[in-house]
Amino acid sequence: MRAGRRRTVARVRKTVGRLADGREIVYFDHDGAAPREPHDPRRLPAVQTAAELRHDPLLDEWVAIASHRQSRTHLPATADCPLCPSTGGRQTEVPTADYDVVVFENRFPALAGDTGRCEVVCFTSDHDASFATLPAGRVRLVIEAWVDRTRALGELPHVEQVYCFENRGQEIGVTLHHPHGQIYAYPFVTPRTRQQLAVARSHLERTGRNLFADVLAAERDGPRLVARSSHWTAFVPAAARWPVEVHVFPHRQVPDLPALSSSEREDLAEVYLDVLRRMDRLYDAPLPYIAAWHQAPVRADRSLAWLHLQLFSVRRAPGKLKYLAGTEAGMGAFSNDVLPEEAARRLREAGP
Repeated sequence: MRAGRRRTVARVRKTVGRLADGREIVYFDHDGAAPREPHDPRRLPAVQTAAELRHDPLLDEWVAIASHRQSRTHLPATADCPLCPSTGGRQTEVPTADYDVVVFENRFPALAGDTGRCEVVCFTSDHDASFATLPAGRVRLVIEAWVDRTRALGELPHVEQVYCFENRGQEIGVTLHHPHGQIYAYPFVTPRTRQQLAVARSHLERTGRNLFADVLAAERDGPRLVARSSHWTAFVPAAARWPVEVHVFPHRQVPDLPALSSSEREDLAEVYLDVLRRMDRLYDAPLPYIAAWHQAPVRADRSLAWLHLQLFSVRRAPGKLKYLAGTEAGMGAFSNDVLPEEAARRLREAGP
């Protein structure tokens, strides 16, 4: 699509343009907002990446080697934030004076070209906001951006899986404070997804039932329930690995975000905010977390998969973080100091 061309998706207007170095940028606005004419006046060299994939024969896993990322922007001052809107005196990665939701190709991608694609998703132009402070209407717009990008990236011939996620908090390792997430389009199915689907396939062969449906049925009215709505259930898993961990499942089996109905997307905006706000009330500071959307591979096992969100935090108490011990980092065998039922109780009592 040429720079500046617009098309309407449901109640959302999508404006596609190009940054000065050729990277794609996509604005998402509520239909009826003022038109955008994206133009990046900067002089930027073409993006040069050293991204490559190397295969680990011991685990049959792919590892991205991206040495160029050592020079990426790291915790700049607010005045130098590259995700804030551009002003007359300073041009940023977003060449407009404001925006609602915007997505653009990462200038320092871990995956690029035939190895995949990495995009940045800015949730708001407000540098001091967080996902939890967004109004439901804005979250709905973010969801539509995820839907659009999942569909578009999944159509690329070399992409096998699309992963939407957010890292929040310096304790997690973010390099930019502005509220944003990312989308990775992998040329392979990720190890976690391969393992989940292998277990689900074995469960189906053994019981004739869907594993994810059985997990959801066990948690919908149990002691680890956190919140429930017409279309979604949020719960702490029985074998939670992290001090604060919440899984959010749709009640209907769908493979990915584009498969959600309009009512499911509307409901998700409310439930997501409910869970995030409960999490932020647990301790004495905003909770650092990773929010990970588990979507089906683009081509394989779509009838077996079940879309769900996994939210988890490394904060185990006020002022204390969980660090991976030798058994966890070395062997992948986790130990959790927090009883999942207790974590769920505290989240319920925290209120939406």
